[in-house]
Amino acid sequence: MKIILASASPRRREIMDKLNLSYRVIVPNIDETLNEELPLEKQIEDLAYRKAMAIKKNRRDDLVIAADTVVVVNHHILGKPHSLSEARKMMKMLSGKTHKVITSIAILGQEEYVDHDVAYVTFSKLNDQEIEDYIQTREPYDKAGGYAIQGWASVFIPRMKGSYYTVMGFPLHLVYNKLRELGLYDHQQ
Repeated sequence: MKIILASASPRRREIMDKLNLSYRVIVPNIDETLNEELPLEKQIEDLAYRKAMAIKKNRRDDLVIAADTVVVVNHHILGKPHSLSEARKMMKMLSGKTHKVITSIAILGQEEYVDHDVAYVTFSKLNDQEIEDYIQTREPYDKAGGYAIQGWASVFIPRMKGSYYTVMGFPLHLVYNKLRELGLYDHQQ
């Protein structure tokens, strides 16, 4: 059995590497539209599940891991910005507020495991120049909420509650615990 990480995210690969396991990356090609008939956390879990299943259906004997992340501020779901104006708008929405980050995971092997984790991130009040300088870094464009906690945006974050890796987009503790439970990860390595 091989372990497959179903993700195009370099951050998820970086975090997965911390487990010291051999794995392969296969990027799923799915419609990432959220199912708004479900509660928000279930929408994110459903998306991670669909990503994993897109790979699992052709790799029945393998273990497939997928994740998805959204940022929620004032009841608005922030995905990845697609333009300077979207990135600017997102940064203005985050400025001076605490927002919620929801990251879901799906691990599909002989059994199916789907879960999510939540973290809360507080941004300082940003002025227009700080926002412009940040969006010009190009850092916001492939990240939910338009920022990278591990990047330059870290200077805007005085507080967070929850897992740093959940905010980065891959709740390492959930993945580790499930892999350990499945007997696929031995912490004595």
